[in-house]
Amino acid sequence: MKKIPTLALVLSISASGAVAQDDDTGTSLMEEGAKLFFRGLMDEMEPALRELEGLAEDIEPAIRSFAEEMGPALRDLMEQVEDWSAYEPPVVLPNGDILLKRKQDAPPLDGLPPPDDGEIDI
Repeated sequence: MKKIPTLALVLSISASGAVAQDDDTGTSLMEEGAKLFFRGLMDEMEPALRELEGLAEDIEPAIRSFAEEMGPALRDLMEQVEDWSAYEPPVVLPNGDILLKRKQDAPPLDGLPPPDDGEIDI
């Protein structure tokens, strides 16, 4: 029970401090604290952002090459598959083949007979 009055006292003190105005600039103490917090956060994040920028520059040629080589194949695949939600997640076989299985409850493809309930030879 003593926690509730203590919490109320702490909140009232912090709320009264938040309303206090600095006469010179017109900013509240909360605004000034937020500015200092974000300035410190930016100072801490700057080295990580510079490292990330360097990493992006290093991998840019690999990404560009991937897009040039795989772009046409992915475009063809996107044109062939009308609804991606009708497929299970891809399965990679030990030999490197990738299988895209249709879900059992997926609607049949246009122009193809419905699948049999038996096994399918691949």
